[in-house]
This record gives sequence, C-alpha cells and structure tokens, in this order.
Amino acid sequence: MRRALELAREAERLGEVPVGAVIVRGDRIVSEAFNLRETLADPTAHAELLAIAMAGRSLGSWRLDGCRLYVTLEPCPMCAGAIVQARIPEVFYGAADPKSGACHSLFRLLNDRRLNHRAVVRGGLLAAESGALLTRFFRARRPQPRDDRDRPPEGCLSG
Repeated sequence: MRRALELAREAERLGEVPVGAVIVRGDRIVSEAFNLRETLADPTAHAELLAIAMAGRSLGSWRLDGCRLYVTLEPCPMCAGAIVQARIPEVFYGAADPKSGACHSLFRLLNDRRLNHRAVVRGGLLAAESGALLTRFFRARRPQPRDDRDRPPEGCLSG
C-alpha cells in the first residue's frame, strides 16, 4: 500500500486525482499505475483499470487469479466491474469513497452473489494518509472565498 501512495503522489504532481494502484502476485509486483484521466483525456484511465490491463499483459492472461490489488481509494463501479471480470480474489483499499465507492460505501459489487466472481475486500489500509492526500488535492482546486462577504453568515449551512 505504501507503493500505491507513492504512485498517488506522482499522479498529484501531474495534476491528476491522486490515486495509485499496485497489483501483486505472491511477493512480486506485477503492475502499478496511477490515475491518468487528464493526461490521456480518457475517462476510463483510472489507476485500477490501467494496473489491471498491464497485469494481464504481464502475466499473459486476463484472469488475474492469485493476485492482490492495493489501491489508495475505494474502487468505483467501473473499476469494481473490471476487478470482477479479471477475477482478482483480494482487494485492499485506503480511503473510503462515499460518493462513488463500489466495495462498501455505496455498493458492494465485489461481494454481490449475483455476479460470477467475488473478492475478499478490506478497506482502511493507510486510510488517513490516502484521505489526506485526496483532501489536500481537492481543497487546492476549489475556489476560495474572496472575503467575508462571500461566506455564509455564522451558523448557516451552505450548499
């Protein structure tokens, strides 16, 4: 998971949402990637999908049996679908994603008995570090109020 965090930091340096993913078989890293949606102008260029594609090429099979995926953010529905299709048996993630998480937060796709594959999923690995990286990234991109006139009155909820 530490390597996934390093990759997430690399994504951040490129202006990408800081998410990193590593696929391991045994004690060997098979593939690693970070988000490249902005760089590639590709909405599917999530860290998990890129790592899964590279792992398949590296291992010569689309079936990633015996592999473990480590990712800094809970996978979205698209990535969870790819995990199911790749037959990855174990997934470890850092920060939960309450807006699009498909492992625990919004959906439980990786444990849905209606699908042909299920994975053991464990969230919360280095969650504080993963979450802090994402929070810092998004705070830096949100417009800040120009002065007190742009802020809601004390005690009022905004948004």
